[in-house]
Amino acid sequence: MTENPGFLMTILAFILVIGPLVFVHEMGHYWVGRWFGVHADAFSIGFGPELAHWTDRRGTRWRVGAFLLGGYVKFAGDMNPASTADPRWMELPAAQRERTFQAKPVWQRSLIVLAGPLINLLFAAAILAGFAVAYGENVTPARISAVLPDSAAAAAGIKPGDTVVAVDGTPIERFEQLSRAVVPYPGQTMTLDVQRNGSVEQVPLVVGVRVEKDRFGTEYRIGQIGVRSGKPVARDVSIIEAPIVALRQTGALVGMMAEGLVQIVTGRRPVSELGGPLKMAQLSGEQAARGPADLAFFIALISINLGFINLLPIPMLDGGHLLFYGIETIQRKPVSARIQEFALRSGLALLLGLMALVTINDLSSFGLWRGLSRLIG
Repeated sequence: MTENPGFLMTILAFILVIGPLVFVHEMGHYWVGRWFGVHADAFSIGFGPELAHWTDRRGTRWRVGAFLLGGYVKFAGDMNPASTADPRWMELPAAQRERTFQAKPVWQRSLIVLAGPLINLLFAAAILAGFAVAYGENVTPARISAVLPDSAAAAAGIKPGDTVVAVDGTPIERFEQLSRAVVPYPGQTMTLDVQRNGSVEQVPLVVGVRVEKDRFGTEYRIGQIGVRSGKPVARDVSIIEAPIVALRQTGALVGMMAEGLVQIVTGRRPVSELGGPLKMAQLSGEQAARGPADLAFFIALISINLGFINLLPIPMLDGGHLLFYGIETIQRKPVSARIQEFALRSGLALLLGLMALVTINDLSSFGLWRGLSRLIG
């Protein structure tokens, strides 16, 4: 059972997780913008009341806000932190106008926007590369050493000594790939290609469901088939090879996040599994209590999540801006201001609604509603 880290440690761990990741994300925008000659009016970590600020020799105001749930870079020519163009940028003197974000060609604006999510993914890959060098890469083969009684695998006829070579047509070489292919699909039917006695058989299987609860009573449905691998096998990874291993692992995690999102949107997984800042704070504290290695791995996961979410084509997010730039490239003119305004307002409403949903989920997982029902009752 996870040790309760306490309120103070939870808050400190949350700041330690979210603060650097927001800084890294915004620094990606800032450096690429600066590389292309765009002036940054402000660089902020957090929103809300200003706790501290300073202005550098280039005229950029660096600030720290009270609410460390995000951040922004406000470039010259932006009307607000959402990068809405200020109509007055065209009225600036030529020298100042050339330093605005809007004056840059679409490919440069795209790279500036893309840099934020991309550096989050690369930051996570750097952490995973360190783990690969320190602990090696898990290459345990997908050979079954034991089948649990009354499990999905037992019902399907899987036997010890079988080797899973594919799941629903996707090749499998390692046991962790088998686990990754099964965990997101509790209760669903899939086909395993099983190598047995020199031949390959296709085995239909209904994935079992394991329900886990955290210390706040939140339930999570996890797919499992009830098999065990043999002795774990790890291979050494050199410093030169580590980036390749890390990028492969990062890509696999992005794929799992994308699949999880599709499952929630299509109703195959409940929206109650979505967590927000409160849940992230709780998990930050728990991982910090387990030790620096667990916290570092958790930071890598959150960094990948931050990069992935920001690439979604939702207005107000980086992916929404990239969508606009893609349309601009195709039609060779910017999306009309009216459509952009409508899209930004719709995106803001969507994000606020999502924030409200995950906050309700978080409070529910903490038992708030049960406590209120007892008081009312």
